[in-house]
Amino acid sequence: MVRIHTVLTATLVAFVALAVQARHHHATADRSGQAGTFDYYVWPQYDSGGYPENCATQFMLSADAADKGRTLYPSERLMQHEWKEHGTCSGLDARMYFNMADRAIAVVKIPAALEAPHSDQRLTAERIVNLFYSVNPKLSENAMAVACNRSELSEVRVCLTRDLEPRSCGRGVHSNCPGVALDIPASR
Repeated sequence: MVRIHTVLTATLVAFVALAVQARHHHATADRSGQAGTFDYYVWPQYDSGGYPENCATQFMLSADAADKGRTLYPSERLMQHEWKEHGTCSGLDARMYFNMADRAIAVVKIPAALEAPHSDQRLTAERIVNLFYSVNPKLSENAMAVACNRSELSEVRVCLTRDLEPRSCGRGVHSNCPGVALDIPASR
């Protein structure tokens, strides 16, 4: 799988995959949570900052749901992590969570320049954001955040409403990349 596509797919699945049964909640840093109680999706996220995680739920990760999850995540470990940490807070069963993740991935187009780079690239976070905005005109201002691990691109985060429409990100969701050109490895 193409590296930038894998990075974006994992990010979108991890952070915008939940889009049903949201209810309004104004906790600032509540880390425990009630399944289905959050404001918008980067993962289940609160507008005021913070997010629920590891919510108590009666839903388990069934074999059928895990099979679906494996088609979305680049590793078994990431798929299980996302269900345990974030999916349990969605208010959905695991299969519905992964189906919603699949739908969320389709919301954002990957720019051609990043889809399958044949050679290593160096782009600034600002340039990456501009490329995404150019092919995703429905993205609202501040609807994206670019995350880095030192000077290497690690994630492109997109904030979505419960109806999977792009929206501005709330407090606490922002880019953390340095103001230098970032390493984006070629597809392997």
